[in-house]
Amino acid sequence: MALLKTLSSLLLLLLTLLGLGLVQPSYGQPMYKRFLRQHVDPTVTGGDVKYCNLMMQRRRMTQFRCKQFNTFIHEDIWNIRSICSTTNIQCKNGKMNCHEGVMSVTDCRDTGSSPAPNCRYGARASTRRVVIACEGNPPVPVHFDG
Repeated sequence: MALLKTLSSLLLLLLTLLGLGLVQPSYGQPMYKRFLRQHVDPTVTGGDVKYCNLMMQRRRMTQFRCKQFNTFIHEDIWNIRSICSTTNIQCKNGKMNCHEGVMSVTDCRDTGSSPAPNCRYGARASTRRVVIACEGNPPVPVHFDG
């Protein structure tokens, strides 16, 4: 009986944390986790050159080669996920699973001045239109399309 009460309490706690947005469910989608690693950073509102150099290394995008271009979105994941509920638009690859919204971002572009893993980046912080591909049920972002 004590075990049942403990499990009930844990379940109630988890549901409460989910409801408050403090814990995110794992959808088991590798592409969603990759999207989060490569593109989501809600801790800042914009980045500079130092930010790009640090984050591109920290997020493992300079291990074997310098990723030419990457965008970090500076919004809460729930705001980013809400884009998935907007009207579908065509992605660059022709699929119709892209969606658009306006977000605060930092674009990091490789300067070509240093080889991996010590890549050097230029930075541009802005608020602009972004296009994200979404998949799953419920739909989650899996690819940054532009």
